Formats: sequence, structure tokens, C-alpha cells
Amino acid sequence: MRSTAINWPLLAGGAAVLAMAAPAAAQETPRATAYAEVVAWPDWSGVWSPGVGAGSRTTTTPPRLTPAGQALVDAFEAGKARGENLQTAAANCVPNGMPGIMRLPYPIEFVYSPGRVNILIETYSEIRRIYVDGRPLPEDPDPFFNGHSVGHWEGDTLVVDTIGLSPLVSVVPGLRATEKTRFRERITRIAPDRLVDEITLTDPELFAEPYVMTQAYTLQPEWEIREYVCQENNRDAADELGRPSMDLGTDDDDPFAEE
Repeated sequence: MRSTAINWPLLAGGAAVLAMAAPAAAQETPRATAYAEVVAWPDWSGVWSPGVGAGSRTTTTPPRLTPAGQALVDAFEAGKARGENLQTAAANCVPNGMPGIMRLPYPIEFVYSPGRVNILIETYSEIRRIYVDGRPLPEDPDPFFNGHSVGHWEGDTLVVDTIGLSPLVSVVPGLRATEKTRFRERITRIAPDRLVDEITLTDPELFAEPYVMTQAYTLQPEWEIREYVCQENNRDAADELGRPSMDLGTDDDDPFAEE
């Protein structure tokens, strides 16, 4: 059996090199300094509920559309008249994407980290990452359901720009995101228990002018974000045309059906 000699001096030298490199790497992430900036941001801790009804969600008037945008909406409405497009792909657990993810009746929570504001969203157990480290928006972003978001603080207001939406995202009924879809958000705490997200949507291919949506949130000190798994026991689905295909669990092969 062949033995392998261990060159202990060589290993010791390598360990010394690693030991010398370690402090330099650690110095590149000064956590104390980085978090000092974080604690200076407005305190939005806690769980925020968007609620339901006109008191929490508003828009301006119906959007003014380009001829191309209006043609798409007209086709969508005609499909509804034929029994199509009654539900979006979200009925089959496809994420809503922006702006819908911020306007559903499920709570959100803000969690800060150096250079980033993270929004934890109960719906689909999602996270929005808003980079506030000075980086620009990507020039050629991959399409994401929630897009790519960068922001900055203007006093106590978080200003966020989002681009790079997936073409599967429905930005308003009948209109899907394009490569030119863009959102500008201004998130402000207007009272100790009240937060408002003003979302301005622009897309020169679809909208003749900016379209403004406002979503208010109420602080819920006793709440916690719960687990949300859409695929679990999802019975309010849709077929390939978007028509409801609700499963009440009465089929013989349904594992949830009562015996």
C-alpha cells in the first residue's frame, strides 16, 4: 500500500497566507458602520395590513390608453364576454407581480439590511428587494415578476423605481407588462399607524399618460406574517382560458374529499 507523505511546512505556509487574507476580507464588510446607516432610516418595523375597500386602495380615474393599449383592453373585454379571462394566472398560483403584489389584502413587513430595504409579503411568501446602495437600474434586466427595484430616501419617504417586469404580469386588467413598463413608488408614513404607497405606472406603448394608484396600510402591532403556500389545497383555479374551474373536493380521486 502506497503511503502519501504530508508536507506540513507547506500546509502551515498556506494556513498563514489564509490567516493574513482573512482580516482583509473582513474589513471589506464593516457591519457596525453599515448598520449605523440602517438605524438612521425611518422605523417602519411591525406588520402592515393593506385592508380592503376604498379606504385603503384608490386610483385616479381609469387609465388613458394609447390606441394599442385600448385595442388590447377591448380584446380582453370581448374575451370576458365569451367566458374567457375571468381570472388571471394567479388563480393557478402564478405570482401576481408588480403592482398587484403590493395591493392584495395580505400583510407586509419591512426588514432593513445594509444597502437594501426588504419587503416581506405574506402573499406567496415573497420578498421584494429594493437596493438603496446607489446602484443604477440594470440596463438589460432579466424579466422578473416583481421586476428590479432600486431606491433612495428623500427624507422619510422611500422612492423606488422598478423595471424589468415579466410579460406574464398583468399591470391592469387586460394589459400585460412590456419592456417599457416602469413603476415609481413613493412610500411614506403619514401617521404612527398609517403608511401610504403611491405607485405611478408609465409605459409609452400602453398608457397615454402616467397612471397613479395609491395603497394605504395600517399598522397591526399584534400580527405576524403567516406562511402562504398557494399550491396547498388550491381549489379556486382557472382553465387555459382563465375560466373558473373550482374544485370543491367532491371527486372520488380527490385526496381531500370527505369519505
